[in-house]
Amino acid sequence: MYTSRNKQTLLLPVRAWFIWLSLALALLLAMLPLGRLVWMPDIMAVVLMFWAVHQPGRMGMAGAFALGLVMDIHQGSILGQHALAYALLAFLAAVLSRRILWYGVIQQALHVFPLFLAAHLVMLAAGLVATGLFPGWDVMLAPVAEAVLWPMVSWVLLAPQRRAPDQDDNRPL
Repeated sequence: MYTSRNKQTLLLPVRAWFIWLSLALALLLAMLPLGRLVWMPDIMAVVLMFWAVHQPGRMGMAGAFALGLVMDIHQGSILGQHALAYALLAFLAAVLSRRILWYGVIQQALHVFPLFLAAHLVMLAAGLVATGLFPGWDVMLAPVAEAVLWPMVSWVLLAPQRRAPDQDDNRPL
């Protein structure tokens, strides 16, 4: 896609196996025993949001809900807490994907921040309703960290699509 405001390279189509491989790696990263820090960014949510924005036809609410259930089981949290938040992320990303993709990655980070905030507020509300325990205001730092990670995750996950299919000296792509 080329516009006068936002100069972008042409991207090759993404392969389905790469989407699922990146989600599996994000799941493994999320399962690392780093402790229970409420301000820690949810890398699974960032990768899930990325694919829901860039490939809304391939990453939908059902896949997000299933990955959320896996995260709920792993973290021992309320069953459905992450699932609901991830499904909300996938829905909002699919609805706003055309608008988000219009901008560069820094502006995209500003656009996805409210979506990450909404997902964390849903998880916070579900936890408050079920347990009545408030984790503290540090939990609001996680959406900021996720928005900061957005440009780096975008660069890494778009890298395989930027390569030329058959490189030669006469083709500029």
